Amino acid sequence: MARAVLPTILLLCLVTTYHGVNGIFMDKLATKKLCADEECVYTISLAKAEDDYNAPDCRFINIKKGQQIYVYSKLVKEKEAAEFWAGSVYSDQYDEGIGVVGYFPSTLVKEQHVYQEANKEIPTTDIDFFCENACG
Repeated sequence: MARAVLPTILLLCLVTTYHGVNGIFMDKLATKKLCADEECVYTISLAKAEDDYNAPDCRFINIKKGQQIYVYSKLVKEKEAAEFWAGSVYSDQYDEGIGVVGYFPSTLVKEQHVYQEANKEIPTTDIDFFCENACG
C-alpha cells in the first residue's frame, strides 16, 4: 500500500514560513476534502493524465499527457466550481515537477489503481492552499 507524504510536505511548508522563507496563503478552492483516513496521509489512487495541464498558479501542478499521478485527496466540489484533486507526478526519471504536490482538474485524469476509498470528509485549512514557491 502506497503512503502519501502530503501532510508532511504541507507541514514543512508551514514551518519554513516561520524560519524566514516567505510564502502566501491562496484562496481556498473548497471547504472540504475527501481522504482515505482522518489525517489524509494515505495515497488514494494512482491516475494517468489524459491531457497536458499548465498550472495557472502555485496551488496547482503542471502535468503532461501520459504521466502517472499519485492522488492524495479530492476536494469536495462546491456549486459550479470545478472538481480538483491533490497529487504529485510520478516518474521513473527525475523531472522538474516530480515530488511537487498540487491540485489538478479531476477531469484531466483516469484512475488506474485505487489503493483506498476516499470516504473520510475532512475540512480544508489554509495550509492546504499555501504556496511556498510564491516567495518574493
